[in-house]
Amino acid sequence: MSRRAAFVYHDRLSRHVLREGHVMVPTRLRYTYELLESYGAFTMPNAVLVEPRQATEEELLTFHTREYVDAVRDLSEGEERRDAAAYGFSDHGDNPVYPGMYEAALWSTGASLTGAEMLANGRVDVAFNCSGGLHHAMPGRASGFCIFNDPVIAINALLKRGMRVAYVDIDAHHGDGVQAAFYDSDRVLTVSLHESGSYLFPGTGFVDEMGEGSGRGFSVNVPLFPYTDDETYLWTLRAVVVPLVQAFQPDVLATQLGMDPYFRDPITHLGLTVQGHARLVEELGRLCPRWLAFGGGGYDLSAVARGWTLDFGVMLETEWPDEIPETYRERYGLIALRDAQGPSVDAAILEQGRRFAESTVEEIERLIFPLHGM
Repeated sequence: MSRRAAFVYHDRLSRHVLREGHVMVPTRLRYTYELLESYGAFTMPNAVLVEPRQATEEELLTFHTREYVDAVRDLSEGEERRDAAAYGFSDHGDNPVYPGMYEAALWSTGASLTGAEMLANGRVDVAFNCSGGLHHAMPGRASGFCIFNDPVIAINALLKRGMRVAYVDIDAHHGDGVQAAFYDSDRVLTVSLHESGSYLFPGTGFVDEMGEGSGRGFSVNVPLFPYTDDETYLWTLRAVVVPLVQAFQPDVLATQLGMDPYFRDPITHLGLTVQGHARLVEELGRLCPRWLAFGGGGYDLSAVARGWTLDFGVMLETEWPDEIPETYRERYGLIALRDAQGPSVDAAILEQGRRFAESTVEEIERLIFPLHGM
């Protein structure tokens, strides 16, 4: 029987503008929805298109401080606060203040909670909120385009129901906010594959960040070398993520599916194609019957739409034709769903990336696998 998959979306998730010229462009969500719609994704018998709800303040407070939530609301309403920078906001930084940002963040967080509730209630097998995955937000501070940390808040909702959760993050940036939330917990396994913090924001996510107390060994970081390609990515995921998640035996798998490891992404330096990303997602989808998926980063707009369309196809257990449907092609000029060519990278650099990945895996096998009886 086909897996029943929910796509959580409403156009209100894509309407806000962080700042003119800001690299995070929410209309990428609408482009993804429209591409899926052009393929007939939401008419498939195992697909469910679901409108999100807003998160409540009580839900926000399962991770964020009241002072921070109040500051976000005040700034969103236009109140001038001298302490804005203390909460991570500035006019010219990653996190500008914009009208309605509080409500926009409530919607994207609520969309992840909507997916979590559908999974917990057995209505679907997988739920995908492409507006979520805002994994850098800290309890009292915005960071890296992220205001509220919807993965943490959704996972907390699942934990409240007594579930064990494995969180796997394949965004190009380290999932530092999610790691921080569960650093001392053995109820959540967090695994982040990302471009090494030696080369990319937020400068964290090294193998020796392993958790503490009862959570020691449950924070797992897999830093990768710039220009790491499809083949090495998949090998690394199979070597680390698959055995650890299988040993952990979660009730729910939560995945952050950032599209910024894409080889043409303007702010990162990795080497995935959109079909390579979908291959990782396919591998992840085999690990647990209940699967909550978030979006995340991704700043090449066509790659985001094409990549997440392929990913939702994986969730629906269907394969889209490579030719973009005519209605979408005429509107946006995209011709093919998959990349005809991957990155052009010197063989010596690809080999360096492979050796870097092998060294990372060896270190994880030495330091972390024994803590899981492996």
